[in-house]
Amino acid sequence: MEYVEARRAKVEERLEEVVARVEPEELSEQLADVVLAGGKRVRPTLTMLVCEAAGGDPEDALDFGVGIELVHNASLVVDDIIDRSALRRGEASAWAAYGYGPAIVASDGLLGEAFALFDDPRAMSAVADAMVELGEGEATELVDRPETEEEYMTLARRKTGALFRAAAELGAIAADADQRTVETFGEYAERVGVAFQIRDDVLDATGDEAALGKPAGQDESLERPSVVRVTDRPVSEINRLAEREGERATAALDSLDLAEGEAREYLESLTAFVVERER
Repeated sequence: MEYVEARRAKVEERLEEVVARVEPEELSEQLADVVLAGGKRVRPTLTMLVCEAAGGDPEDALDFGVGIELVHNASLVVDDIIDRSALRRGEASAWAAYGYGPAIVASDGLLGEAFALFDDPRAMSAVADAMVELGEGEATELVDRPETEEEYMTLARRKTGALFRAAAELGAIAADADQRTVETFGEYAERVGVAFQIRDDVLDATGDEAALGKPAGQDESLERPSVVRVTDRPVSEINRLAEREGERATAALDSLDLAEGEAREYLESLTAFVVERER
């Protein structure tokens, strides 16, 4: 869709600018390898489109969107170290390319550049809350592994839903929306994120490594909690769980009095994308 691609292109251009200004040059090059090697840019695009759907100018949300993408990439660097995953988006992951120390420094650098872009108290608070949730999710996955479907859903909300929530809240904040609107967009996006994680677990169990651009079967080999392993449901039922989260996301969106337009249409279609995606 040309409309969405135009916003993704702006995100890509701004990411390049932010990474290029980092010093020393060696760190800038490493950050570029991490951030500019691909990615769907779902979160920053979501930030811009929520801003527009809430009545704001999407350009006002660009830096917030780029910031949340940097936070997301920083978390992926750490994920790959924890999982000992040598591939990310079909290329060598940061630790595999540079070693553990430089990868951790790169992750820290991404976070530093991200927080320089959140120049609003509400934005800073939304991202800080998301990072607390993300950290708790990572700790739960490593130490107190979920054994029930309810515990898994809590993990998915923290591990993936939290950054989706922050991305949407940032867009609403950029549009100067009231708190109820910010929170409702956040609920919508969090449920989209949970559906995304459920589908990610299914693809890890059933997908092809070449198509995914990263190793498949990681959850099983690392004995990592996933909806496939925790629930022991057939894939058709697991996909239904993702669909149900998508329906709840749509209901949250529908509760807002949003003007018709391409931004709203994309937000409505995003739930279908995360449920049906193949990589």
